[in-house]
Amino acid sequence: MKTIITILLAIIFVPAFSQPHANVKTGDKIIDFTAQLIDGSEVPMNKLYNESPLVLIVLRGWPEYQCPVCTRQVGEFVSEADQFKKYGAKILMIYPGPSEVLQEKAEEFAEDFTFPEGFYFALDQNYSMINKYGLRWDAPKETAYPSTFVVDKAGKVRFAKVSSSHGGRADVEEVVAALKEL
Repeated sequence: MKTIITILLAIIFVPAFSQPHANVKTGDKIIDFTAQLIDGSEVPMNKLYNESPLVLIVLRGWPEYQCPVCTRQVGEFVSEADQFKKYGAKILMIYPGPSEVLQEKAEEFAEDFTFPEGFYFALDQNYSMINKYGLRWDAPKETAYPSTFVVDKAGKVRFAKVSSSHGGRADVEEVVAALKEL
């Protein structure tokens, strides 16, 4: 009986500990940071959203393998670039991971894509941005909770979706619907 109760308590409470506790939600002011792009240049995030709406996509990055769900998500957003251009939106994709291999693994990931104008692919070395946002998925072979934010020109988060699994990510249609509301 004691074992059954312990198992039931684990089933109930363990998922609570593996859920994201994002520090950024719809209606909040976005937490600014300077993104280090894959080419080594830097861009302050506020420069991007001051010019146009910004779609911030947090990928899983390098959790010791290239995430196939991330690959599919990036491919979908790149293939629908005209949709984002129509609303004047810029896309900033964050690829987190440990700094000692991140540049190499990000280049390996990005070689499958031709990023259109208005798309930025950035590294998050040692999870500094991820930690600020409360998106660190601190478990074996994990890096960050996949997340998508739509930010208006004032820096206000108008849409936020944080997944507690590899799936459950914002899709193009959801993001375009949020951009239409701006």
